[in-house]
Amino acid sequence: MLEEIIDLTEDPDEIDFIDDEPDDASVSTEMDEEGRLYEQYRFVADAGQTLLRIDKFLVCRITKVSRSRIQDAADAGYVLVNDVPVKSNYRVKPNDIVTLMVTRPPVDTELIPEDIPLDILYEDADVLVVNKPAGMVVHPGHGNFNGTLVNALAWHFKDNPEFPTDDPRPGLVHRIDKNTSGLLVVAKNPEAKAHLGWQFFHKTTHRLYTAMVWGTMPAESGTITGNIGRNPKDRLQMSVFEDGSDGKPAVTHYRVLDNIGYVSLVECRLETGRTHQIRAHMKHIGHPIFNDYRYGGNEILKGTTFTKYKQFVKNCFDICPRQALHASQNRRRNAFRVSATRRYDRIDRKMERLCGLQRYRMNHGIT
Repeated sequence: MLEEIIDLTEDPDEIDFIDDEPDDASVSTEMDEEGRLYEQYRFVADAGQTLLRIDKFLVCRITKVSRSRIQDAADAGYVLVNDVPVKSNYRVKPNDIVTLMVTRPPVDTELIPEDIPLDILYEDADVLVVNKPAGMVVHPGHGNFNGTLVNALAWHFKDNPEFPTDDPRPGLVHRIDKNTSGLLVVAKNPEAKAHLGWQFFHKTTHRLYTAMVWGTMPAESGTITGNIGRNPKDRLQMSVFEDGSDGKPAVTHYRVLDNIGYVSLVECRLETGRTHQIRAHMKHIGHPIFNDYRYGGNEILKGTTFTKYKQFVKNCFDICPRQALHASQNRRRNAFRVSATRRYDRIDRKMERLCGLQRYRMNHGIT
């Protein structure tokens, strides 16, 4: 049994759900002739990929799995390159399509609508904009098969005949981490999803985030660059490789909104969309996101040694028990289309007010 060879099941509390698969990866499920459920991990090697053993290639891209287990899976014929089984000493070449097959216990993949309240900021016949709270998983998977945003959307759209409930991620064209709050655009029909998906894929839209980071930024505005890839010592964390030796190019533009004592409120615009990009880039320049336990922001990194100050920061951690990162939008940057003729050039005023309120709350430590 393959599940005895390799177990890729992860602790749901240890997973961040935006872009947590590498940028060159996709995950899909299919049934074999005997009705067993398989999960495919599919990776496309870059055009500039240097020759690298396939066990090393995969172990850097899949969390919580050892090289020996990858080797066992390859020996069992479950590692494929360009649809052909290979051994663990195969060297990955540019543009190779690497697939890993993993058996899973049968699960009910039917999307169950759940009556979960949604904070809807805008809605019309084509799109919906929802403010996802921190702690809510975007879509079912990895042990979270209910209580997700998608379950709530399925309930909200249960009377909409155009909403594709047979799609495992209906209406979704982008995601954010489980513990990041913020705005998500949801397509309400196939045409809107096709147009939105094309724009996100080709990066013609820009996602804007508001973050609270430790310390005073080096300038009022700037750009952070550096390849981002899996940390070889902790594959749940991303690292920045300035020399380009690993990872993929990543660019984050920032602008300081406010300096508040020993922390700064910054606005970040992503030119690329790498896994944990803002979190990794901010740590790299010495300004981790406030209370980001994955990247060291849950320690007191700036300030005094006074007991009262330490207690104050601890209280702030309790008020904001996750990374202080919020996905916001900007009306000049986030124009998007939902059809060949219909274009959204600005966000709704209610959304503008929410973003302003979010900054006020973060400024004053209010949840």
